[in-house]
Amino acid sequence: MTTIAPSTDTLTRDALTVLQPGFPGTTAPDWLLRRLGEGLASVGLFGRNITSAAQLSSLTAQLRAERDDVLVAIDEEGGDVTRLEVRTGSSFPGNHALGAVDDADLTRDVAYELGRRLRECGVNLNWAPSADVNSNPANPVIGVRSFGADPGLVARHTAAYVTGMQAAGVAACTKHFPGHGDTAVDSHHALPRIDAPAAVLAERELIPFRAAIGAGSRAIMSAHILVPALDAAHPATLSRPILTDLLRRDLGYEGLIVTDGIEMQAVAAVYGIERGSVLAIAAGADAICVGGGLNDDETIRSLRDALVTAVRTGELPEERLADAARRVRELAAWTATDPTGTGERVDPDIGLAAARRALRVTGADTFAPLTEAPYVAAFTPVANIAVGPETPWGVAAELARLLPGTQTGSFAGADAGRAALAAAGDRRIVAVVRDEHRHPWMAAALDTFLAARPDTIVVEMGVPQAVSRGALHIATHGAARVCGRAAAEIIAGK
Repeated sequence: MTTIAPSTDTLTRDALTVLQPGFPGTTAPDWLLRRLGEGLASVGLFGRNITSAAQLSSLTAQLRAERDDVLVAIDEEGGDVTRLEVRTGSSFPGNHALGAVDDADLTRDVAYELGRRLRECGVNLNWAPSADVNSNPANPVIGVRSFGADPGLVARHTAAYVTGMQAAGVAACTKHFPGHGDTAVDSHHALPRIDAPAAVLAERELIPFRAAIGAGSRAIMSAHILVPALDAAHPATLSRPILTDLLRRDLGYEGLIVTDGIEMQAVAAVYGIERGSVLAIAAGADAICVGGGLNDDETIRSLRDALVTAVRTGELPEERLADAARRVRELAAWTATDPTGTGERVDPDIGLAAARRALRVTGADTFAPLTEAPYVAAFTPVANIAVGPETPWGVAAELARLLPGTQTGSFAGADAGRAALAAAGDRRIVAVVRDEHRHPWMAAALDTFLAARPDTIVVEMGVPQAVSRGALHIATHGAARVCGRAAAEIIAGK
């Protein structure tokens, strides 16, 4: 029997097809357009690529002029993680707020409206939702990106989100398989490890992914985490036992498997991006997300060549690369079947309505709304990389709209409480905190505030763990712009 070697043209096109690269700027560079003509089938968009809905529509039209079936992907979770509104804050609360309301119909409608806006701008693949069960409150990278800590709650809202997003004609990409919730390390920086036994994983981490598969999630994103109970040697993104044996065979998933950003240190620092990409495709991944600062033609060429070389040397079976490329093309074909989405348009202000319902307010019975402009002291932790430092958060802007003259300052570190007290002067104080339980200096600052000014209003915008305190305590379950607006309305009695 004679084996016919794959043609260079077929190999290079398949290798380009499985890449999902980002790029700099708000228009597509020439090298990217050229690669689309050569076989590149997907493009990833980030906050750096977007200034407005009109500009985004123009950009996606530019991409489709080169390849009409291109997958245009984005990391638009809503809530803290937004690319559409990276400079203003999101019009939609994130998963934790939706989980706090626990109305699956609301979650579906929020996801539909978000998906409708994405599709209207030419985006057809969303790297969302996060199906991670936030079982570890110290988790530095998931937190309010999760619907909650209960697997059943996370499962029903994951399914609702997938249903709503895909009803709008945008493919959902459920993440981060097999579950990133029980970690204390951010995989952008290092390799997290989950030491739970397989039985716990099956009844906790995997429940939401089963629900996502049942809801028809068109894509699933792998996590750069080590789970020894499933594979002691490789992180999930590079693990055949996890991607092929568990996800494909045991869970019966047939859609696209996308890696988390291959440049993240959990993979790149150990394997490098070229080797990591080869191992990921060999393990069962179908598409390589290339985000971060790797935004040039040289990176795409090196990844393409690494995949082609791996096939030529026998390290990567030709059939596996071809199968991965096929799945990418099949998803692209699905997104082209319904250019307008299905279902009726929901209330365009549904995000604000959801944020209002998500508030947990303590002390409202004795609280008199403010009539004079306060001082907003924001205790600011280091920004989560997934969120990005440029996305605004807090209540100051919304309070300034309702109570003109509102002043604000940001504080961090051991002296944050005293510094904020001095800056506030005689004004009524609104203290804004996020994940106080993870930052001892923040808890100390709040103690300093409340000892000196017990009438302080506390707005907690992360995962609510602290005991309610202050004259009024508002837990928003997220830091999206609409969460800040909902809290400001309570403070100002509007």
